[in-house]
Amino acid sequence: MKFTHEPMFWFLLVAVSLLAIGIYGLLSRKSLLKMIISIEIIVNGANVGLAAFATQHGADGIILAFFAIALAALEVAVGLTLLIILARKYGITFHEKLNNLRW
Repeated sequence: MKFTHEPMFWFLLVAVSLLAIGIYGLLSRKSLLKMIISIEIIVNGANVGLAAFATQHGADGIILAFFAIALAALEVAVGLTLLIILARKYGITFHEKLNNLRW
């Protein structure tokens, strides 16, 4: 059985690649904005995986992927709002400086 001729293999390869790139970006970046972008890349990798499985097993994966996209959009809106508030009020754009905000 050759995996290179199955379309499911390529979809999952893209999904795993997006997950790996997102995790690397999340662990290696110090800027909060870049961390939010990395989280979005991780979510998009999961959505590609859900869509790939939906092509094999029906439309349930597509519905779940649409729901995940809506939640990701909400997460970006809240995350960017918090980032703008932190940047304006405290001048914080890196996660190391968040320790200064303790009680």
